[in-house]
Amino acid sequence: MTAHRILSWTPAAIVFDCDGTLMDTEIHWQDARILALREYGFAPMPGFAERAKGLHYTECGRLMAEEAGRPELVEDLTILLLGHFRALVADNPRTMPGARQLVEESAGLAPLAVASNCPREVVESCLGTAGLLDHFDHIVVPEGEIRPKPLPDVYLAAARLCGAEPVDTLAVEDSSCGIRSAAEAGMRVMGVGPWPGEDIVALVDIWVRSLNEPEVRGWTGARVPVQVSFDVMPVMPATR
Repeated sequence: MTAHRILSWTPAAIVFDCDGTLMDTEIHWQDARILALREYGFAPMPGFAERAKGLHYTECGRLMAEEAGRPELVEDLTILLLGHFRALVADNPRTMPGARQLVEESAGLAPLAVASNCPREVVESCLGTAGLLDHFDHIVVPEGEIRPKPLPDVYLAAARLCGAEPVDTLAVEDSSCGIRSAAEAGMRVMGVGPWPGEDIVALVDIWVRSLNEPEVRGWTGARVPVQVSFDVMPVMPATR
């Protein structure tokens, strides 16, 4: 692969998503949805996992109720969903490949923050259990006037708290919902995970299959001392 300018750029701040980016919790959300729906005799519709990925848990509860044809169960399903998720995470917290090394090494480069759609206590518990919480200067979640992804609020707030302009900030995201949020905030975006399709990839500056890829692992060791600004950065082709 050719060198990419984003991998020789030093951001003023780095903001990470949590679920699916730092923590391997997507399977926990899937299982929690199944368990919550099962208590009312329902099962997820085909494709539900992808439609729900990255949504704020309250929106996920609403989607569950709507697709089950029981909109009156929004509150009950939301409560069940979060309860099952917390129990599953507490029982089996796991980090994504490469996430620990990237966080630990990036902490010496720039202020770090997390921008998540999960409740604060869930994010802090996950990262604390994984031994990563102390590396982050700020945890930003939807609360008060801060609205959830795909709106840009959590990313804008994270950059502001880190003392950085959005254009000088790198967002690291795995979901289409989160990528839209970070892109609307005006940040450079590193997308991570399976190839999501051209429409989502068009919103990012680089796409990698895993934070454990050699290009990402060597990123923090190849910093330039002066921050570089540019208008267009290439997207890393997928390994299919």
